[in-house]
Amino acid sequence: MKLEGRVALVTGASQGIGHACALALSREGASVAVAARNQQKLDELVAEIASAGGKAAAFAMDVADEDQVKSGVKSAIAQFGKIDILVNNAGITRDQLVMRMKRADWDAVLNTNLTSAYLCIQQVIGSMLKQRWGRIINITSVFGQMGQAGQANYAASKAGLIGLTMAMAREVASRNITCNAVAPGFIETSMTAVLSEEFKQSAVKNIPLGRVGSPEDVASAVKFLASDEASYITGHVLNVNGGLLMG
Repeated sequence: MKLEGRVALVTGASQGIGHACALALSREGASVAVAARNQQKLDELVAEIASAGGKAAAFAMDVADEDQVKSGVKSAIAQFGKIDILVNNAGITRDQLVMRMKRADWDAVLNTNLTSAYLCIQQVIGSMLKQRWGRIINITSVFGQMGQAGQANYAASKAGLIGLTMAMAREVASRNITCNAVAPGFIETSMTAVLSEEFKQSAVKNIPLGRVGSPEDVASAVKFLASDEASYITGHVLNVNGGLLMG
């Protein structure tokens, strides 16, 4: 178990990629603090981890609310003693063409997808600096790399995460803390479940591997970047997109 003795905090852990990341890190021996808005789903995840012999605790948190981030992370550190691994996964979409996009929808997406990562990093970095070891992993998106019509807010937030990743990697490298991003492509989650079957089939035609990815595909990349095996990787964006975007 490569993460024995480590403590991970995963945001947006109630479903999809965050849920898969929490399970994957737990299977490698990490204790996991799971955070999201849905307390019931978090409690179910904690029970699932516990039934498999792992250790986890739920922290209800809206990552767009600075006070909730501060109190939630403080509670997690109080319970587990430290945070070694931070997975900034929480994210939302509010799709619309720019000419019709409401300012509230722009702000909501930027606050939840990008500002929250800054807030969470700020709260855990003291713990990582103190022990001179840490892993910060930001979940960005292929659309933060190539753009997507109707998703200017989402693409901007995810591109911003890539810039944040590289800046943080430079800031904390001397303290043995790495900061990397994982960029999923088309992944089967509740966020993509609302898309039409026609759109999904069209999307798959552009994926060289010929299939949609799973949350577990992304979680495997996160698990690797959280381990000592990735100790010489920082400031990197790891693409998990089936070949949708290369280079």
